Amino acid sequence: MNKRKKTERRIDVERVQTGMRLEKRLLKVLKAMAEYHDMALGDLIEGICLHAFDGVLPFDDEQRRKIAKLKEIYGFDLDSSASHRLNDVAEDAA
Repeated sequence: MNKRKKTERRIDVERVQTGMRLEKRLLKVLKAMAEYHDMALGDLIEGICLHAFDGVLPFDDEQRRKIAKLKEIYGFDLDSSASHRLNDVAEDAA
């Protein structure tokens, strides 16, 4: 996620508040990356999605190394192969 150049034109958007559920350790890594980039969590997620929609990696090599360290710190061992296979344990307990 590159810092926006001061000369780039701002784009007005309408944002909405949402209640989103995420895997606990994933959220910790995302929050840490948002803090690292001095941005709000929602702004980070928007940037990741916009990059993904364009087929572009949102993070460079240095940032991915930082993510790898954060994943280790927070015990986050999932990767893209886990997508669509996550099972909410709270639902199993109900």
